[in-house]
Amino acid sequence: MVSDLGQPGEEVSYIREALKTGHDPWYKILLAAIGTWTIPRETYQGRDFQYLILGEALDWLSLAERICLEFEEIIEGPEKEDLLFNGRLPEEISDVQFREMIGANKYRAYLNYWYGVIVEEALQLAVEEEVRKLYRSKGYLDNDYFVEEAFVILYGESSSDLMQEFRKKFKLTRRKKLSLTNLKEFTYWLFKRRISKWDPARVASDTRKGISILGKLEG
Repeated sequence: MVSDLGQPGEEVSYIREALKTGHDPWYKILLAAIGTWTIPRETYQGRDFQYLILGEALDWLSLAERICLEFEEIIEGPEKEDLLFNGRLPEEISDVQFREMIGANKYRAYLNYWYGVIVEEALQLAVEEEVRKLYRSKGYLDNDYFVEEAFVILYGESSSDLMQEFRKKFKLTRRKKLSLTNLKEFTYWLFKRRISKWDPARVASDTRKGISILGKLEG
């Protein structure tokens, strides 16, 4: 294990001891460990993990995957796969319980990620589909312009112009292939841009639209 920000020794030791006792289900131990985790990024087993997007948004499933990798001999099976691939815990817990398990600070960061990445991606999809329906009704064939038009509606500029601005701001050269983390950062950056650009009523309306389409997709 190699990390550029220290080693998560205490967290790992806590999980190992808690799993050995067997007093609590593994997923509750995992959530408690997420609440105490202090390293925002690291390299583990040759993979780069970044848990905090732009210093604000907690990608808790990425951290959950990292923890599961540490304890593959203990945490395994369909329950683990359902968590990592679908974001579903073995037992349903309320938002209040989830907040208590990971702590108030981590929960705020989790909400930043949920609204700023998950819901924002769903909102982009919803507006893109609205644009597609509009142009299809006029006899236009499907093309990449629909994506550009959706971004202009949401953020005031095309996706290509926004990506160029994002690369410049975060010093990502054109030669650098964007990682999945970079794309999450881009989405979160767009979210912050949207809420600063439009009035609160429109922001709330757009957010509800994203949540609505997300619910349909999950269904």
